[in-house]
Amino acid sequence: MLIFHPIQWLGLKLFGSKGHQKVVNIMNWFLVKSLLILGNPVKFINHKKLPENTTLLFVANHQSLFDIPPIIWHFRKHWPKFVSKKELGKGIPSVSFNLRHGGAALIDRKDGKQALAELGKFAKRINKNKWSAVIFPEGTRSRTGKPKNFAPNGLKMLVKYNPEAYVVPLTINNSWKVFKYGKYPLGIGSPITITTHEPIKVDSLPFNELLEKVETTVKSSVN
Repeated sequence: MLIFHPIQWLGLKLFGSKGHQKVVNIMNWFLVKSLLILGNPVKFINHKKLPENTTLLFVANHQSLFDIPPIIWHFRKHWPKFVSKKELGKGIPSVSFNLRHGGAALIDRKDGKQALAELGKFAKRINKNKWSAVIFPEGTRSRTGKPKNFAPNGLKMLVKYNPEAYVVPLTINNSWKVFKYGKYPLGIGSPITITTHEPIKVDSLPFNELLEKVETTVKSSVN
Protein backbone atom coordinates (compact mmCIF):
# COMPACT_ATOMS: atom_id res chain seq x y z
CA MET A 1 0.00 0.00 0.00
CA LEU A 2 2.98 2.31 0.60
CA ILE A 3 4.14 1.66 -2.96
CA PHE A 4 0.75 2.34 -4.53
CA HIS A 5 0.06 5.56 -2.59
CA PRO A 6 2.29 7.79 -4.78
CA ILE A 7 1.27 5.85 -7.90
CA GLN A 8 -2.37 6.65 -7.13
CA TRP A 9 -1.44 10.31 -6.80
CA LEU A 10 0.30 10.26 -10.19
CA GLY A 11 -2.59 8.39 -11.80
CA LEU A 12 -5.06 10.98 -10.54
CA LYS A 13 -2.98 14.05 -11.41
CA LEU A 14 -1.88 12.85 -14.86
CA PHE A 15 -4.87 10.86 -16.09
CA GLY A 16 -7.82 11.92 -13.92
CA SER A 17 -10.36 9.59 -12.34
CA LYS A 18 -9.94 6.86 -14.95
CA GLY A 19 -6.19 6.72 -14.42
CA HIS A 20 -6.65 6.71 -10.67
CA GLN A 21 -9.20 3.89 -10.85
CA LYS A 22 -6.88 1.73 -12.96
CA VAL A 23 -4.18 2.07 -10.32
CA VAL A 24 -6.68 1.18 -7.59
CA ASN A 25 -7.79 -1.89 -9.54
CA ILE A 26 -4.23 -3.14 -9.95
CA MET A 27 -3.46 -2.53 -6.27
CA ASN A 28 -6.46 -4.59 -5.25
CA TRP A 29 -5.44 -7.40 -7.60
CA PHE A 30 -2.16 -7.58 -5.67
CA LEU A 31 -4.03 -7.53 -2.35
CA VAL A 32 -6.25 -10.41 -3.45
CA LYS A 33 -3.25 -12.43 -4.64
CA SER A 34 -1.40 -11.75 -1.39
CA LEU A 35 -3.98 -13.94 0.36
CA LEU A 36 -2.55 -16.93 -1.52
CA ILE A 37 0.53 -16.70 0.72
CA LEU A 38 -1.77 -17.59 3.62
CA GLY A 39 -3.53 -20.33 1.67
CA ASN A 40 -6.69 -18.22 1.47
CA PRO A 41 -7.72 -18.06 -2.20
CA VAL A 42 -10.78 -16.03 -3.15
CA LYS A 43 -13.47 -17.68 -5.27
CA PHE A 44 -16.48 -15.96 -6.81
CA ILE A 45 -19.61 -18.02 -7.23
CA ASN A 46 -21.40 -16.09 -9.93
CA HIS A 47 -24.03 -17.73 -12.08
CA LYS A 48 -25.93 -14.49 -12.66
CA LYS A 49 -25.42 -12.12 -15.58
CA LEU A 50 -25.23 -8.59 -14.23
CA PRO A 51 -26.91 -5.72 -16.07
CA GLU A 52 -24.52 -3.41 -17.90
CA ASN A 53 -24.56 0.32 -18.59
CA THR A 54 -26.51 1.00 -15.43
CA THR A 55 -25.84 1.55 -11.74
CA LEU A 56 -25.54 -1.52 -9.55
CA LEU A 57 -25.99 -1.38 -5.78
CA PHE A 58 -23.96 -4.22 -4.28
CA VAL A 59 -25.27 -5.13 -0.83
CA ALA A 60 -23.19 -7.55 1.24
CA ASN A 61 -22.59 -8.92 4.69
CA HIS A 62 -19.34 -7.70 6.23
CA GLN A 63 -16.70 -9.92 7.81
CA SER A 64 -13.30 -8.24 7.41
CA LEU A 65 -11.22 -5.69 5.52
CA PHE A 66 -10.49 -8.43 3.01
CA ASP A 67 -14.09 -8.25 1.82
CA ILE A 68 -13.17 -5.13 -0.11
CA PRO A 69 -10.23 -5.90 -2.47
CA PRO A 70 -11.96 -8.86 -4.20
CA ILE A 71 -15.09 -6.79 -4.82
CA ILE A 72 -13.10 -3.90 -6.30
CA TRP A 73 -11.12 -6.19 -8.59
CA HIS A 74 -13.85 -8.62 -9.66
CA PHE A 75 -16.47 -5.93 -10.37
CA ARG A 76 -14.01 -3.33 -11.68
CA LYS A 77 -15.86 -2.70 -14.93
CA HIS A 78 -18.83 -1.45 -12.86
CA TRP A 79 -16.70 1.16 -11.03
CA PRO A 80 -17.72 0.15 -7.48
CA LYS A 81 -17.53 2.90 -4.85
CA PHE A 82 -17.86 2.27 -1.12
CA VAL A 83 -19.75 3.63 1.83
CA SER A 84 -17.16 3.80 4.60
CA LYS A 85 -16.71 5.25 8.07
CA LYS A 86 -14.91 8.58 7.93
CA GLU A 87 -12.09 7.43 10.23
CA LEU A 88 -10.70 5.41 7.31
CA GLY A 89 -10.34 8.59 5.28
CA LYS A 90 -7.02 9.43 6.89
CA GLY A 91 -3.90 7.71 8.17
CA ILE A 92 -3.91 4.56 6.01
CA PRO A 93 -1.57 4.59 2.97
CA SER A 94 -3.40 4.10 -0.35
CA VAL A 95 -6.72 3.24 1.32
CA SER A 96 -7.35 6.73 2.73
CA PHE A 97 -6.22 8.41 -0.49
CA ASN A 98 -8.59 6.26 -2.53
CA LEU A 99 -11.53 6.92 -0.21
CA ARG A 100 -10.95 10.69 -0.25
CA HIS A 101 -10.34 11.05 -3.99
CA GLY A 102 -12.06 8.04 -5.53
CA GLY A 103 -15.70 8.98 -4.99
CA ALA A 104 -16.50 7.08 -1.77
CA ALA A 105 -18.89 8.23 0.96
CA LEU A 106 -17.21 8.92 4.31
CA ILE A 107 -19.82 8.91 7.03
CA ASP A 108 -19.70 9.72 10.74
CA ARG A 109 -21.57 6.92 12.46
CA LYS A 110 -21.97 9.10 15.56
CA ASP A 111 -23.58 11.94 13.60
CA GLY A 112 -26.78 10.81 11.91
CA LYS A 113 -27.35 14.16 10.20
CA GLN A 114 -23.89 14.18 8.63
CA ALA A 115 -24.22 10.54 7.61
CA LEU A 116 -27.52 11.07 5.79
CA ALA A 117 -26.27 14.22 4.06
CA GLU A 118 -23.10 12.43 2.91
CA LEU A 119 -25.10 9.43 1.71
CA GLY A 120 -27.37 11.73 -0.26
CA LYS A 121 -24.42 13.37 -2.02
CA PHE A 122 -22.88 9.96 -2.64
CA ALA A 123 -26.10 8.58 -4.11
CA LYS A 124 -26.37 11.54 -6.51
CA ARG A 125 -22.69 11.18 -7.47
CA ILE A 126 -23.20 7.50 -8.25
CA ASN A 127 -26.19 8.32 -10.42
CA LYS A 128 -24.48 11.16 -12.27
CA ASN A 129 -21.37 9.15 -13.14
CA LYS A 130 -23.14 5.81 -13.72
CA TRP A 131 -20.87 4.22 -11.13
CA SER A 132 -21.92 1.45 -8.78
CA ALA A 133 -22.06 1.44 -4.99
CA VAL A 134 -21.05 -1.12 -2.37
CA ILE A 135 -22.71 -0.99 1.03
CA PHE A 136 -22.47 -3.18 4.12
CA PRO A 137 -25.80 -2.58 5.91
CA GLU A 138 -24.65 -4.35 9.09
CA GLY A 139 -22.58 -1.23 9.76
CA THR A 140 -19.71 -3.06 11.45
CA ARG A 141 -17.81 -6.25 10.72
CA SER A 142 -18.95 -9.56 12.12
CA ARG A 143 -15.89 -11.00 13.84
CA THR A 144 -17.42 -14.48 14.02
CA GLY A 145 -19.03 -14.62 10.58
CA LYS A 146 -22.54 -14.51 12.05
CA PRO A 147 -24.47 -11.78 10.20
CA LYS A 148 -26.05 -8.88 12.04
CA ASN A 149 -29.30 -7.09 11.28
CA PHE A 150 -29.31 -4.83 8.22
CA ALA A 151 -29.88 -1.12 8.86
CA PRO A 152 -32.13 0.47 6.21
CA ASN A 153 -30.98 4.08 5.95
CA GLY A 154 -27.94 3.70 3.69
CA LEU A 155 -29.63 1.52 1.09
CA LYS A 156 -32.77 3.63 1.28
CA MET A 157 -30.83 6.75 0.32
CA LEU A 158 -29.06 4.98 -2.55
CA VAL A 159 -32.36 3.66 -3.87
CA LYS A 160 -34.02 7.07 -3.62
CA TYR A 161 -31.58 8.69 -6.04
CA ASN A 162 -31.02 5.65 -8.26
CA PRO A 163 -34.51 4.39 -9.15
CA GLU A 164 -33.26 2.80 -12.38
CA ALA A 165 -30.55 0.77 -10.60
CA TYR A 166 -30.34 -2.91 -9.71
CA VAL A 167 -29.55 -4.24 -6.25
CA VAL A 168 -27.06 -7.11 -6.35
CA PRO A 169 -26.95 -9.15 -3.11
CA LEU A 170 -23.52 -10.59 -2.24
CA THR A 171 -22.76 -13.22 0.39
CA ILE A 172 -19.23 -13.30 1.80
CA ASN A 173 -17.97 -16.39 3.62
CA ASN A 174 -14.78 -17.04 5.61
CA SER A 175 -13.03 -13.67 5.29
CA TRP A 176 -13.50 -13.21 9.06
CA LYS A 177 -11.15 -16.15 9.59
CA VAL A 178 -8.20 -14.12 8.30
CA PHE A 179 -8.44 -12.05 11.50
CA LYS A 180 -9.92 -14.65 13.84
CA TYR A 181 -6.89 -14.29 16.17
CA GLY A 182 -6.92 -10.50 15.99
CA LYS A 183 -4.35 -8.57 13.98
CA TYR A 184 -1.70 -11.28 14.46
CA PRO A 185 -1.20 -14.06 13.61
CA LEU A 186 -3.33 -14.09 10.46
CA GLY A 187 -5.53 -17.12 9.85
CA ILE A 188 -4.44 -19.60 7.19
CA GLY A 189 -6.09 -22.24 5.03
CA SER A 190 -9.57 -20.70 4.85
CA PRO A 191 -10.68 -20.10 1.25
CA ILE A 192 -12.93 -17.05 0.91
CA THR A 193 -16.05 -17.26 -1.24
CA ILE A 194 -18.25 -14.45 -2.52
CA THR A 195 -21.59 -15.47 -3.98
CA THR A 196 -23.41 -13.18 -6.40
CA HIS A 197 -27.19 -13.50 -6.24
CA GLU A 198 -29.91 -12.56 -8.72
CA PRO A 199 -30.02 -8.78 -9.37
CA ILE A 200 -33.23 -7.08 -8.24
CA LYS A 201 -34.61 -4.02 -10.03
CA VAL A 202 -34.93 -1.22 -7.49
CA ASP A 203 -38.42 -0.19 -8.57
CA SER A 204 -39.78 -3.75 -8.69
CA LEU A 205 -40.65 -3.80 -4.99
CA PRO A 206 -41.61 -1.36 -2.21
CA PHE A 207 -38.48 -0.49 -0.26
CA ASN A 208 -39.32 -2.48 2.89
CA GLU A 209 -39.94 -5.60 0.82
CA LEU A 210 -36.76 -4.97 -1.15
CA LEU A 211 -34.67 -4.68 2.02
CA GLU A 212 -36.21 -7.82 3.50
CA LYS A 213 -35.61 -9.79 0.31
CA VAL A 214 -32.00 -8.65 0.04
CA GLU A 215 -31.26 -9.38 3.70
CA THR A 216 -32.83 -12.82 3.51
CA THR A 217 -30.98 -13.64 0.29
CA VAL A 218 -27.59 -12.57 1.66
CA LYS A 219 -27.96 -14.32 5.01
CA SER A 220 -29.33 -17.57 3.54
CA SER A 221 -25.94 -18.36 2.01
CA VAL A 222 -23.77 -17.52 5.04
CA ASN A 223 -22.21 -20.67 6.41
